[in-house]
Order: sequence, then structure tokens, then C-alpha cells
Amino acid sequence: MKQMHIPRRLMISGTAVAAAFAIAGPFASAQTTTTTTTTSTATKPRGTATPQMIQEACQRQRARFAKFQQFGTPERFGSEEPFKFDPSKPCS
Repeated sequence: MKQMHIPRRLMISGTAVAAAFAIAGPFASAQTTTTTTTTSTATKPRGTATPQMIQEACQRQRARFAKFQQFGTPERFGSEEPFKFDPSKPCS
């Protein structure tokens, strides 16, 4: 009995897949036909850090480590305390 229903299920599923492609086809082609190019010269390339940014990160890391040594609890994500950056203080 079950083998008689296999061709019917294949026809129904094939029809459903074809209908899905017929509906999605116009939407997909509408999305890919336009091309836009935007150029911006005002933005900096990603991944560049200024020496001041590096100095601030170094001071911030040292402040976190000092707090860890004082209280013994590691920093959790999102629990960063307010930090005062001193540009005249070297980080070495």
C-alpha cells in the first residue's frame, strides 16, 4: 500500500518546489539587477590605531590588572569601570 503513494508524494513535492521557485524568481531577479557603487574618501581604513589609542589601551589594561591584584576578582564582560586617560603618562 505504501509503495503506491510514493509517486503521488513525489509529484506533490515537485509541484510545491516548482511553485516556490516560480514565486521567488521575480523577487530574486529584482534584487540582483541593480548595481550601485559608493565611494567615500572621508572614512579611514579599518584596523588603524593612533599612538594615543595604543597608549590609552595600555593604561586601561594596567588599571584593570591593578584592580584584579587589589580585589582578586577577574573582570567580567561589560563590567568596565570609568577610566581617566592621562596622555602625559607614558605606558612602558
